[in-house]
Amino acid sequence: MGKVILTGDRPTGPLHLGHYVGSLKARAEMQHTHTQYVMVADAQALTDHAKEPEKVRKNITEVCLDYLGVGLDPDVSTLFIQSQIPELFELTAYYLNLVTWNRLKHNPTVKQEIVQKGFGDAVPAGFMVYPVSQAADITAFKADLVPVGEDQRPMIEQTNEIVDKFNNTYHTGVLVRCEAHIPKMARLPGIDGQAKMSKTLGNAIYLSDDPDTIAKKVKKMYTDPGHIRVEDPGKIEGNMVFTYLDLFGTDIQKIEELKAHYQKGGLGDMVCKKYLIDVMLAFLEPIQIKRAEYTPEDAWDILQKGSEKARMRAAATLSEVKAAMGINYSILTTQNSG
Repeated sequence: MGKVILTGDRPTGPLHLGHYVGSLKARAEMQHTHTQYVMVADAQALTDHAKEPEKVRKNITEVCLDYLGVGLDPDVSTLFIQSQIPELFELTAYYLNLVTWNRLKHNPTVKQEIVQKGFGDAVPAGFMVYPVSQAADITAFKADLVPVGEDQRPMIEQTNEIVDKFNNTYHTGVLVRCEAHIPKMARLPGIDGQAKMSKTLGNAIYLSDDPDTIAKKVKKMYTDPGHIRVEDPGKIEGNMVFTYLDLFGTDIQKIEELKAHYQKGGLGDMVCKKYLIDVMLAFLEPIQIKRAEYTPEDAWDILQKGSEKARMRAAATLSEVKAAMGINYSILTTQNSG
């Protein structure tokens, strides 16, 4: 296969349409042309959910089922659980010695997420060092490509800093530099018009939402606040109904006719929303049918097998790393005298 991809998600909740647009669709396509490792990042999720391990555990299977629903093939992509690869934690420990605390504090992504999560002065140390943990994840599989949003680019830059520092310090070429793979549309706006669909903001449509839930969410969707009466001309720019129709609709001619009618006036928001409900149900139905073919037990079995395979790959890299550092000690045994 071609280049190596490492990608994944934190199991803090089910996956939503933003995940699909930003990465899942590309993963399903690229798995056939690349060697792909897909990680359920439970250890990373615990950096800010340490008091909710049961939530993280429950969502491991939910995330895996979503992967299977969108078409990730466990016979092609390696699906695994981060915490089940102890080599990742050992690599993190070695890399921490190559990174300054000051550098971690000034990582733009970390700074932004500290504000978003409202840590204040109580930032968990595990959260502060997760760029180093992420570098361990990426380098363990010698990933060439890492699909991320634009806001995560600084994490890839820091990974490459660690790669260069390690290779220069130990005069080796063991670690591989990686490249951020930024999708054309890395971010899907939320149903409320916010810039990003997010579990935290409560503005997401989940891949596993039932039809009633989808209908309720679409009916609450942000449109044009100036379109007060049906006969008023409406704006389609920034109108989430048309943003979603453009992304998920298949009848281009009908969508263009709706846009023209809405902009001219005489078309109510609810008519457009009812059509979008039909579009969303048609889009999500095959994903949910595929998802329903698997049980949580199936998901655990797939993740266990994938974790065993992933661990073998990570162990090989760790062995090379320790050899480069000169710390691949052998356990010496001595014979009892007499």
